Amino acid sequence: MRIVLLPFQLAATHGRWLLVAGLCAAIVFPELAAVMQEHLPAAVALLLFFSALRVGPRQAVGAARELGHSLYLVAILQLMCPVIFAGILIATGWNSPLAHGLALMLAASPISGSPSLTFLLGKDAAPALRLLIAGTALLPLTTIPVFWLLPELVAGEGVFGAALRLLLLIGIATSLAFLIRGVLLKKPGPAGLSAIEGMAALTMAIMVVGLMAAIRPAITQNPGGLLLNLAAVFVANFGVQISFHLLLKNKMPQQSTGIAVSAGNRNIALFLAVLPAGVIEPMLLFIGCYQVPMYLTPILLRRFYR
Repeated sequence: MRIVLLPFQLAATHGRWLLVAGLCAAIVFPELAAVMQEHLPAAVALLLFFSALRVGPRQAVGAARELGHSLYLVAILQLMCPVIFAGILIATGWNSPLAHGLALMLAASPISGSPSLTFLLGKDAAPALRLLIAGTALLPLTTIPVFWLLPELVAGEGVFGAALRLLLLIGIATSLAFLIRGVLLKKPGPAGLSAIEGMAALTMAIMVVGLMAAIRPAITQNPGGLLLNLAAVFVANFGVQISFHLLLKNKMPQQSTGIAVSAGNRNIALFLAVLPAGVIEPMLLFIGCYQVPMYLTPILLRRFYR
């Protein structure tokens, strides 16, 4: 059994470099990226499953009891910020894939790997876990005002239909993972948890290959658009992280890193499984570029968080 778990444990240990390898593979092997792009919805569901399996029902319930101010943070991050941004888009008439990508980013819950990213930075991952649980659970509700203000994001399929698909995706993946943890993996131990985290890391690395399928063609066909999107995602991701950390580091020094990492790194990929393909396709370049600062957070911002 140890031999079987060893590759996944190694993947967990070297998770950040595995993610960088996924970024590079997407650029070097565009054909592979194109194939993986077709399976992104399944990969999104699988990553959500592994993340819930890693947390488990007991830890989730324990974190839920300590949510407290996390609910306020979710309201700020997933409701207030995207609604204000949507108001800006409406007022200025800015209607482009970049604008819609930024709106979805702000509306999304933290990525499933936010506790892992916080851990890789050497900080307490508990605040990130609480935000992940609260943000993911409330996402079907917090997206409704954003979809209502920006109906082009759901392409006429109905605001509540998109929210219901999100609820089903999150509910089914999480329930199945909690059932397995409650029946088959009651006490996985450190080795088992490390193996699950390694499976999640491998899934993230494979998924990023598909998410970046639009990058390689843009290098030769649309270099200006590529640079614009790269600049936008670095400013959005790192800008949000740095801002929240600076705002909270004195008031909440033990929690500021986990909150900041969660605030900047959002699970925009969840929308790939629930929004119409015609809506998502123009934003694939933005979504692909967004993976770069996300997966480079533990490397580029390590000194800042220290």
